[in-house]
Amino acid sequence: MSAIEVILVDHLDRPTGKMEKLEVHEKGLLHRAVTVYVFNSRHELLLQRRASDKYHCGGLWSNTCCGHPYPQESTQHAAERRLWEEMGLDLSLTPVFELSYNLPLSNGLTEHEYGHVFFAISDAQPILNPEEADAWCYRSVGELREEMTCDPERFTPWFLHTFPRIPASLDAFSLPA
Repeated sequence: MSAIEVILVDHLDRPTGKMEKLEVHEKGLLHRAVTVYVFNSRHELLLQRRASDKYHCGGLWSNTCCGHPYPQESTQHAAERRLWEEMGLDLSLTPVFELSYNLPLSNGLTEHEYGHVFFAISDAQPILNPEEADAWCYRSVGELREEMTCDPERFTPWFLHTFPRIPASLDAFSLPA
């Protein structure tokens, strides 16, 4: 199996090259990423607990899924692909916002990403890929804010960083049900 390459970008998300995924995280280089938040009809967020043997952040709770576009792949396609690969959900996603972050991880790696964040609303039950996630649950935005304040070490660094941008009410977003 060949190494997975990701898209290196500048601070405006313009591609500057490509590099193997682990090397990018070892060097802390800015690269393109996708983050997916799936809410159910009660506006509760579908969370996943990352598989314990992931190369970073294993066993931590996070947003529904995340990943990286392949070179020449759109962010929309990458987000939908990762949602299928990780959670077994085939949903149409809505792009909601973009952000950049540079977060150190506990194992010496760095998440320096220009992230494209997507939302969806669905009551479909996930079918987890055990190589990606080992548990899932739904939590209200309010419950999550409280849990993150009281016990932040249970969550991935990027989730702790992106989640505060989620409004308490999702009514501001026109998402297909």
